[in-house]
Amino acid sequence: METTYDILGMTCAHCARAVSDELSTLTGVAGVDVDVAAGTATVAHSAPLDPAAVEAAVVEAGYTLGRPDRLPLL
Repeated sequence: METTYDILGMTCAHCARAVSDELSTLTGVAGVDVDVAAGTATVAHSAPLDPAAVEAAVVEAGYTLGRPDRLPLL
């Protein structure tokens, strides 16, 4: 399975690495592809991911998980 998440606040390769490293620690994650320009992280996983765990990993990396039901504060 693959799921793409919007990640707010990424601006560089370091950002991508930080997000990738944190998401890679989640159980079941087989790979992470971060696109800084698009502001997304596509996660390949073998089982459904816990949304709270995904958000916690993104926050731990220092960024915000975008949500379609909530506009980001700029």
